[in-house]
Parts: sequence; structure tokens; C-alpha cells
Amino acid sequence: MLTIYGDPISGNCMKVRWVAELLGVPFEWRDVDVVEGEARTPAFLALNPAGKVPFVVLADGRSLSESNAIILHLADGSALVPTDAFERAVMLQWLFWEQYSHEPYVAVRRFQIRYLGKTPEELDPRLLERGEAAFALMERRLGESAFMACAAPTLADVSLLAYTRLAHEGGFDLAPFPRLRDWIARAEAALGVSA
Repeated sequence: MLTIYGDPISGNCMKVRWVAELLGVPFEWRDVDVVEGEARTPAFLALNPAGKVPFVVLADGRSLSESNAIILHLADGSALVPTDAFERAVMLQWLFWEQYSHEPYVAVRRFQIRYLGKTPEELDPRLLERGEAAFALMERRLGESAFMACAAPTLADVSLLAYTRLAHEGGFDLAPFPRLRDWIARAEAALGVSA
């Protein structure tokens, strides 16, 4: 059975859980409290020297880290990965973009405000600026397609939904992005995400 080590406050961890649940992959969830430093304990570092979650141990004992690599492995051959080569490449483009141009701003700002108790004034203003720029790009894309990679939901939607749906917890206002707000509801429904 798949074992998922994760923290439910982490969008990166929840996307792994969502994909496993959506695809009916049996798994055991093991909580790792990142705020309390549980990912940095000697016991956890012995499992995953990177000291990060999500981290999975596959049924055959092999392990894998990095959320988008994990969900790609779990969803290989499913409808969440397009069979068309170009659509698959577009999905991968958004997966890479999410980790470089979205998550570092949206997730970091949310974590600092919600879990570290910082005020918006204490944070680097670039987190807000770059997060809003990410939302603006997504808004433009959603003017072209119902979902991020193509007409059907893919792993790109899973990946980007994780933190976009919680953007308000980081002090982001999604009111200027009506397509993005509609996509959140559409993606949550398509992926069976409610919490």
C-alpha cells in the first residue's frame, strides 16, 4: 500500500491526497507537522534526507518526493494526464510554472500569515505582487480554456487548485479575477475536492 507522509495544512501535500483519492489508490496517511518541525527530526530525515513533505513510500518500497512528481507518478495512464502529446506538454508546462511562479508567492505568503502569525506589513511586498501576477496569468489562460491545460481537468488543475483556492488566507483578493473564481468552483467539482 502507498504511504503518504504529509501535513494537511500544505496544499502540496493535499494535492497528493486528492489524486490518490480521486483515482482510488489505497493509501495510509501519516501526519507530519511541519510547523512543529517534525519533517526535520532524525527519524524523518532517515526516511527523506530532504526533510520535506509530501513524501511517499510506494507499495514496493521505493520512495518519491516533490508533489508534482508524485502526482504525475500516481496519475500516469489516467484521464488526469492527456494522451495528446501537446496537451500533455501544456499540462507539464503549468506544473513546472506552479512550482516556480505561483507556489513560492501564494503558498509562502499564506503560510507566513496563517501559520506564523505575521502581518501583511511584515512581509516582502513582492510576495503579493508576484502572487497577483500569477493570478492574472491564470485569468488570461482561463479566457482560452475551461481548465488550465485543455478542455478537461488535468494534473495542472490539481496542482494550481491547491493554493489558489486558499489564496484569501494569504491576504490575496480574487475579486478582480472572475474566471479564476469560476475555475476554482469548476475544478473543485471536477476533482471532488471539498475540504
